[in-house]
Amino acid sequence: MPGPLPGLLRALLGLWVALGLGLIGLSAVAQEPLWADLQPRVALVERGGSLWLNCSTNCPRPERGGLETSLRRNGTQRGLRWLARQLVDIREPETQPVCFFRCARRTLQARGLIRTFQRPDRVELMPLPAWQPVGENFTLSCRVPGAGPRGSLTVTLLRGARELVRRSFSGESPRARGAVLTAAVLARREDHGANFSCRAELDLRPHGLGLFENRSAPRMLRTFALSPEPPRLAAPRLLEVGSESPVSCSLDGLFPASEARVYLALGAQRLHPDIILEGDALRAAATATASAEQEGATQLACSVTLGRESRETWENVTVYSFPAPLLTLSAPSVPEGETVTVTCAAGAQALVTLDGVPAAAPGQPVQLQLNATANDDRRSFFCDATLEVDGEVLSKKESTELRVLYAPRLDDSDCPRSWTWPEGPEQTLRCEARGNPAPSVHCARPDGGAVLALGLLGPITRALAGTYRCTAANVQGEAVKDVTLTVEYAPALDSVSCPERITWLEGTEASLSCVAHGVPPPTVSCVRSGAAEVIEGLLHVAREHAGTYRCEATNSRGSAAKTVAITVEYGPSFEELSCPSNWTWVEGSGRLFSCEVDGKPQPRVECVGSRGTTERVLLPLAPPDPSPRAPSIPSEPASAPPKMDESTCPSHQTWLEGAEAVGPACAALGRPSPQVSCSREGGPWPQRIHVSRQDAGTYLCLATNAHGTDTRTITVGVEYRPVVAELAASPPGGVRPGGNFTLTCRAEAWPPAQISWRAPPGALNIGLSSNNSTLSVAGALGSHGGEYECAATNAHGRHSRRITVRVTGPWLWVAVGGAVGGAALLAAGAGLAFYVQSTACKKGEYNVQEAESSGEAVCLNGAGGGTGGNDSAQGGTEPDGTAETPAGGEVFSIQLTSA
Repeated sequence: MPGPLPGLLRALLGLWVALGLGLIGLSAVAQEPLWADLQPRVALVERGGSLWLNCSTNCPRPERGGLETSLRRNGTQRGLRWLARQLVDIREPETQPVCFFRCARRTLQARGLIRTFQRPDRVELMPLPAWQPVGENFTLSCRVPGAGPRGSLTVTLLRGARELVRRSFSGESPRARGAVLTAAVLARREDHGANFSCRAELDLRPHGLGLFENRSAPRMLRTFALSPEPPRLAAPRLLEVGSESPVSCSLDGLFPASEARVYLALGAQRLHPDIILEGDALRAAATATASAEQEGATQLACSVTLGRESRETWENVTVYSFPAPLLTLSAPSVPEGETVTVTCAAGAQALVTLDGVPAAAPGQPVQLQLNATANDDRRSFFCDATLEVDGEVLSKKESTELRVLYAPRLDDSDCPRSWTWPEGPEQTLRCEARGNPAPSVHCARPDGGAVLALGLLGPITRALAGTYRCTAANVQGEAVKDVTLTVEYAPALDSVSCPERITWLEGTEASLSCVAHGVPPPTVSCVRSGAAEVIEGLLHVAREHAGTYRCEATNSRGSAAKTVAITVEYGPSFEELSCPSNWTWVEGSGRLFSCEVDGKPQPRVECVGSRGTTERVLLPLAPPDPSPRAPSIPSEPASAPPKMDESTCPSHQTWLEGAEAVGPACAALGRPSPQVSCSREGGPWPQRIHVSRQDAGTYLCLATNAHGTDTRTITVGVEYRPVVAELAASPPGGVRPGGNFTLTCRAEAWPPAQISWRAPPGALNIGLSSNNSTLSVAGALGSHGGEYECAATNAHGRHSRRITVRVTGPWLWVAVGGAVGGAALLAAGAGLAFYVQSTACKKGEYNVQEAESSGEAVCLNGAGGGTGGNDSAQGGTEPDGTAETPAGGEVFSIQLTSA
């Protein structure tokens, strides 16, 4: 709103303009009509505001002038032909001020219009009902007092941000102020918790002012719905004094169910229920406990209140007192044979029954006497009491147990005389005895050996098999019983009883027999791969018997299979096609001599020229069976430098320890024929050496002729026969029955030797390591004592050593029997060795059957035998005829087995 200074400036400016116009054209002014003017002519002022009015005229010399209005004035400024006045605290809705001047006996007037407006500072939404039933109308009423003019006012009723009712008051009198808007609204479930408000808008933009808006404080509406049905009450019809009983009160059709209040009481005792809500359903659950003061008929009442309404229901409950019967024994625990008295009693109104025998009348006790026996131990006695309450017969029972003390009893049902278990799965061995107090049961072998872990879950092993004496004892006495435990297990084929590789000699007699361990004793059958016929009995060994066989052991617990590879060895033989007896060469052709020999193991061929030569010349041999890796030597040109390749000088060569060699087998192509020499670490190669392991290594071969040289590096490996370097027992002394021992066998050989063992007959449960180098026994028995043999075998031979294990314990008869049997076997072996040495060795004939040997015969260069050492756990010596090689001669070792 303009202040006094701008209004005054406008009045002065108008005065100066009028004076200027009068000076410029006085004559024109004299001719202009006279007037009075009021500025502003129409004004809109906020209620309580102020306004400057400027009253002016064109009269040259007005006699007087003024401004007529009922409004309060604050100040006036005058000029010759103008008047400016400030009006303050303007509150009337509409006023019309009048500006007048007296000029030449005439009155000049100008009438103005001043209107006031009031912002909607107060917007009030009338209070809503505390609770509004769903489906019924409620009233929304909004007051906007004093706001105006009403014709510019709009009032809107809102639910949240959504408009419900909107009304504009256009067309109302400019003097009208304030507004009221009322509407009836239907209450819904979704209106629960919703905020309702009122918005007022005063739009003065058409008058050059803005839009004035205000909103009432929101009011929240709470709606509810309550089913007309009464609550459902679940309660017992009878309630015993001091006992607890669950009661519940439920009602459906509640909204919102969480706002409902529940009152639950048993007589004058208010209960405090737990409220459970499920959608529109409510369930109040509590525990009612009756007191002695409530005995008799009473009521259980439930009331549910929501909003302004409530629903209630009640049930009749009878509170009664019924003590439990009393059952007593003259003694809770008595020795066998004593007399026991049993008494059953209850309250004055109750009728009791003891083990089916009723009392003579209500309130009287019942008694029973008996002579205690072992069968009465843990006997239960039952006392029943009945009471009639409100037409319903109630009953209570009491029981007690009699303990009778008696000596242990081992019955077959609780401790069987024989057990049969499969090996492997964990089982609980049970031998239970009857007796009171509960007897302790101990099962052990009669010789003081293993003890059974009764009642404990554990694995069933073969070592548990045997006969045990079980003793049950308590303070009343003891009982003794012998039981037998049999452990069944699937067959097992190990390397001792069924070797993976067997070597037979062509022309001898042999049988393929594999012994399997298992309970019940398994049956073993061997079939050659690709065939269906079972190999049985003694065979006359031929080359066609070599191959792979599948041996399978079977019993009721399963089966085991093993593949056995049989190798048939036979001596070397020359054939004319593979090694012609006559060769014709062209001098200087550089051809290699080719001579192939059939035999197993693969024979080593050495051809030495003797006729027509000044010295024995070792002929270079061509590789057998030429292939892409070893092609035949092509014809050479008339002249060529030396050339060595894989076919003439293999990069990897193998020698045998103890053989004679003239150096690496290397030749060279070239013209003229090159000279080839090989050296190691710069030293010359001797003409002939006796091969040892130190000769293995890298060699440099040099081929030379008139046209140049060629070099080639080769690697020589030395293979040697096996030697059992170490055979030791741990512990080194004897082993006690049930103890553990380990035999370790270490062999030196190249290629690596295969280790095999020979154990005493009847030695079961023997374990071998993955490479057969270690033999272990857990839980040694008398049958594990005796001589063990470790044999090392590769393609170049076999060597064995023996060691004796003694199991010291209470088996004297086993030791005596073993000594007698061993003497007989030694005598038989000596006779057999003598026969072989005196006949077969002289004739060059050998009858060999490779299996578990009973002795060995050795021929040294076809004449006589040798002796060897023996390692023993007790420091004993080995009989003559071991497979160890004496110095100074070649040894042929043949292991003999009785048919």
